[in-house]
Amino acid sequence: MKRWLQIGGILSGVVLIVFGAVVIYMGIDGRNTVQNELKQQQITGTPDMTPAAIAAEAKSAGLDTSSINLPTCDVANKPITNGTDARCFADYMRIHALEATGGKYYSQMPRYATADGKGTNDATAALKGPNGQPEDYAPRDIWVTQTALATALNVSYMAEQLSLFSIVIGVALLLAGIGFIVLALAGAALPVGVPLRRAGPEAPAAPAAG
Repeated sequence: MKRWLQIGGILSGVVLIVFGAVVIYMGIDGRNTVQNELKQQQITGTPDMTPAAIAAEAKSAGLDTSSINLPTCDVANKPITNGTDARCFADYMRIHALEATGGKYYSQMPRYATADGKGTNDATAALKGPNGQPEDYAPRDIWVTQTALATALNVSYMAEQLSLFSIVIGVALLLAGIGFIVLALAGAALPVGVPLRRAGPEAPAAPAAG
C-alpha cells in the first residue's frame, strides 16, 4: 500500500510539473503575441501625453479638470509596445475626445444635427440629408471611434495581465509538483515499520529495581 501511495505521489507531481510548464509557455506566448501586435500597429504617444501637458491642454479647452480623471502616466513620443502603455494611451485618447466634444460624452450629446451646430433630439427640427432623413450629429462619431480604439487598447492590457497571471499559476504548479515528488521520495527513504519519533523531551528512565 505504501509503495502505491509513493507511486501515486510521484505521478501526481509529474502531472503538476507538466501542467505548470504548459501554463507558463502559454502565458509567455500570450504576452509576446500582445506585444508583437502592438508593435505592428506603430502607435506612438503624442507630445502632449504627459500629466502636466494634458492638464494644461484640458484647462485651455474649457474642461472642468476637477471632475475629470486626468492621466498620471507618461507616454509622450514613446512607442506603445506593451499593455501598460496601451492603457495609458487610451486614457489620453479619452481626454482628447472630451476636448473635441466640449466635455460631453456620447450619451450626453444630441442625436441629430442642426443648422446652428448645437444638435437636437427632435427629428423634425434636424437637418435633412439628400434622402430626406435627419442627419446624425457628427461629434458623436468622435466617441464611436474613440471607444472602439480605446477598447482594443484596454483589451491588450487585460490580455497581458492574464498572461502574467498564467505564468504565476504555472510557477505555483511547478513548485507543487516538485513538492509532491520530494515528499513521495522522502517517504520511500523511510524504513518500513519504523515509526516517526514525536518531537519533544524524552521520558525519564525508570529507576532500577533494588
